[in-house]
Amino acid sequence: MDSFSIVPTGKPLSGEVEISGAKNAVLATMTAAMLADGVTTITNVPYLRDTKTMSNVLRVIGCRIDGGPHEFKVDTHGANHLEAPYELVSTMRASFYVLGPLVSRFGRCRVSLPGGCAWGPRPVDLHLKGLEALGANIEVTHGYVEATSNGRLPGGNFRFPISSVGATVNVLMAATLAKGTSVLENAAIEPEIDSLVDLLLSMGVKIEGRGTRSLVVHGVEEMHPGFSETIPDRIEAGSFLCGAVISRGKVKTTKCDPIHIKSLLDIFEEMGCIVHTGKDWAEVDASSRDLKPVHVEAVPYPGFPTDLQAPLMAVLATVPGESKIRDTVYIDRFKHVAELNRLGANISLEGNTATIKGVEKLQGAPVMASDLRAAAALVIAGLVADGETRVSRIYHLDRGYENFEAKMAKLGGMVVRLSDQS
Repeated sequence: MDSFSIVPTGKPLSGEVEISGAKNAVLATMTAAMLADGVTTITNVPYLRDTKTMSNVLRVIGCRIDGGPHEFKVDTHGANHLEAPYELVSTMRASFYVLGPLVSRFGRCRVSLPGGCAWGPRPVDLHLKGLEALGANIEVTHGYVEATSNGRLPGGNFRFPISSVGATVNVLMAATLAKGTSVLENAAIEPEIDSLVDLLLSMGVKIEGRGTRSLVVHGVEEMHPGFSETIPDRIEAGSFLCGAVISRGKVKTTKCDPIHIKSLLDIFEEMGCIVHTGKDWAEVDASSRDLKPVHVEAVPYPGFPTDLQAPLMAVLATVPGESKIRDTVYIDRFKHVAELNRLGANISLEGNTATIKGVEKLQGAPVMASDLRAAAALVIAGLVADGETRVSRIYHLDRGYENFEAKMAKLGGMVVRLSDQS
């Protein structure tokens, strides 16, 4: 498998980088296409391992995926194989999103329990309880979820006990073709949910409460194909800005929405960075700045996102003083701590709180990525580590970052992909 070799150039990251479409948004809109018979068009699609995987899942179900690398036309005319196999779903958790659309439109499906990044348990009980509240019959046997309904789902009310993007996606899609009105309380309000709501509205369903934690879905008998322009990836934007700060550079992310990363930009300002934003760009200047430690808590949107917890931790490992990061979303998402410490960081972990004592210099070493965001954090740390940092298992990073090495190179970062033979 490929690895990254990162060698510091001695210069800070500088320049502009264009942000791709959001992985977490497009995976939901791809599955939503199955709610209608016909061709749904999705633009600004990022070219990622995860979008390839989701395309393969939809093809197994019988859909046809046409278009170029950044535009998908999802043709659902042949969607009649109502099973998503373990071989695909086990590699990407978001494949589980097919459950809601399939049981809602076809009245039955069989979907493998999901896999994905190798950190901590992330149960799907909220997905299943939400679908049951809408009237689906759920059985879990031999590692598969079998969902059925007697005709159209009747619809119903469900309150998510905790905010969950994935469960909100699945239950929201299932409610669109239900007989009655469904009310979803304490729904997730991440930008990716708004993106999904916009597509569903274009497909003919009526949804009240966009952008709030209370969604009222008036089910329809039939939906028509729609159109979705994928929103920019806020986590990618945040990751490159973390690269700017750790290298004490100045980077502008373009084609992004600064509102989506406001929590991170606020943290950078608290640390002492200069932040400027426009309608579709954000710039962070950490050059010639004496940065200060911060205490951060990862919480659901609009708070600081758990997906940026690892990249920010890499940054704080180089900031003098003591910082803390507490993750309330995924309490055991800390496998990157040991690897950052291999690079000379001074990070201790107690429960779901990491204490980071800034060091003067990180040191290059061989490290291993355990998941998507951990991979980004290790590369970011390698930008300023003394000597070469070799990051293995970068297939994790390929799941969520498009043209990563090229974008880093444009900013002055030396990140080289090495093949198995290197």
